[in-house]
Amino acid sequence: MERAGKMKIVVLGAGVIGVTSAWYLAKAGHEVTVIDRQPGPALETSFANAGEISPGYSSPWAAPGIPLKALKWMFQRHAPLVLQPRLDAHRLGWMAQMLANCTYDAYAVNKSRMVRIAEYSRDCLDAVRVETGIEYDQRMQGTLQVFRKQEQLDGAGKDIEVLRADGVPFEVLDRAGCVAAEPGLAGQADRIVGGLRLPGDETGDCFKFTNRLAEMAEALGVTFRWGETVQALEAEGGRISAVATDQGRFTADRYVLAMGPHSPQLVRHLGLKLPIYPLKGYSLTIPIEDEGLAPVSTVMDETFKVAITRLGDRIRVGGLAEIAGYDLSLNDRRRATLTKSVTELFGGAGDPAKATFWTGLRPMTPDGTPIVGATPIPNLFLNTGHGTLGWTMSAGSGRLLSDLISGRGPDIEFEDLGYARYLKGAKARFQGAMQPARA
Repeated sequence: MERAGKMKIVVLGAGVIGVTSAWYLAKAGHEVTVIDRQPGPALETSFANAGEISPGYSSPWAAPGIPLKALKWMFQRHAPLVLQPRLDAHRLGWMAQMLANCTYDAYAVNKSRMVRIAEYSRDCLDAVRVETGIEYDQRMQGTLQVFRKQEQLDGAGKDIEVLRADGVPFEVLDRAGCVAAEPGLAGQADRIVGGLRLPGDETGDCFKFTNRLAEMAEALGVTFRWGETVQALEAEGGRISAVATDQGRFTADRYVLAMGPHSPQLVRHLGLKLPIYPLKGYSLTIPIEDEGLAPVSTVMDETFKVAITRLGDRIRVGGLAEIAGYDLSLNDRRRATLTKSVTELFGGAGDPAKATFWTGLRPMTPDGTPIVGATPIPNLFLNTGHGTLGWTMSAGSGRLLSDLISGRGPDIEFEDLGYARYLKGAKARFQGAMQPARA
């Protein structure tokens, strides 16, 4: 396969996805500029996420039974998914696509490809750690998904089938096994019936990682333009001709869109309909006061869809999903749900009253899989739509994108991770654009 030569590349967005993309592109020898409206890296969706790197737990929200569960959650105070009432054509269309993916067959396909990119990403992250020595409060002690009800444990069968098919190590644990893996659960063991442990999963502070990798990317020659708002992508002759910002116009050979939930608006006028909708999530960051009662890694509370993660001397409690558009207001009711989850499982480890409360928007696709790769516009590439798994999938997505742009054959199957899967009948006309780029 013919490799591309050195190119000038503009990356739009400096969250963990944009920064990993820039780092890999710079490693490949390209001249890279990153533009972001914030004063530094990872100050939006990547700022205070749950902290888990969980390839084995990579699952689409669109799953069998979710429509019925969503109706029940509407009447629960501590529901993991909340739909705020609003008439919005974009939202309704996205929800219709999501419902269409709530079948057993679609779930198996979607989960398998999500696990593929996530497992690859974990391997890429390991290589970055070895190469750079980067530190970000990382731990490699697995993820434990705990079930409070027997029906939840029984329902894990469909996930276990996919894990087994994809060769992902797992352990099904009884109550005692859960306590052995996470001793901090001992005092609350009667609340759980069992768990699913994924020993290959990791944890770490996404904000710290992104900032340190940005420094390393800058040392490789990447230019970061902070405090600069992207206004439009300009097109001419079927290609992107420039990116317009509030500080000027910039031209490049290739353009990478990595603006998370804000990606669809930037390409709609180009005829690209990205099925991405913001899913609002929340987190608490709690100082640890009793090490013996704190988690050692990540514990997933299946009942509330909440992750409780050890990050150095802090506990990060993150999760929930609120379909509320681009609203970034903090909701005390969601804080109460996070507090309930962590105090019921790790009560006494830290004082939730001393926590920092945060919210962010995850860019969710209806099938759960990110959109990574080429578009029908030859010099425009996408790395967006990672939903709740941007941190988990970041390194692999950045490496895959860099390989495609640079004309290198990717290490994993990539065709079903791109935009073409949404084009249906037009897919055949797009096959050429899906291939690794050439100079």
